[in-house]
Amino acid sequence: MGTPTAGVPIPTDPTPDDARAALEAERALTLNRIGAMTAEFDEIVSGSADSNADDEHDPEGSTIAFERAQTAALLGDARGYLEELDGAAARLDAGSYWTCARCGGPIAAARLMARPATQTCIACAATPRPGG
Repeated sequence: MGTPTAGVPIPTDPTPDDARAALEAERALTLNRIGAMTAEFDEIVSGSADSNADDEHDPEGSTIAFERAQTAALLGDARGYLEELDGAAARLDAGSYWTCARCGGPIAAARLMARPATQTCIACAATPRPGG
């Protein structure tokens, strides 16, 4: 066993069950993060609705609009990651989880255990895509 990721130890030779456990643990953490950020966003919105403060000109700190936008962006990222995790689970079910989406080669098991939603091998992840 190696370093824990999302509370799941990394096995030296992971099986599909190990991959599923890593995906499920990561998904649970992400859902908790989404719940917390949704509550924070709702709190920011309700707090600003009850206030007539002109925070846009407050030199003391960030504005409510900035906090709302930042929380919305982080929430969007977390929801996107949840979709990536669901896609990874579908690839696991289809038998393509261990295969790089770019080169078709194998993805190292340790990489998948550390980054369960990844779709690329280390070499492809380190190589910029043509045109961008």
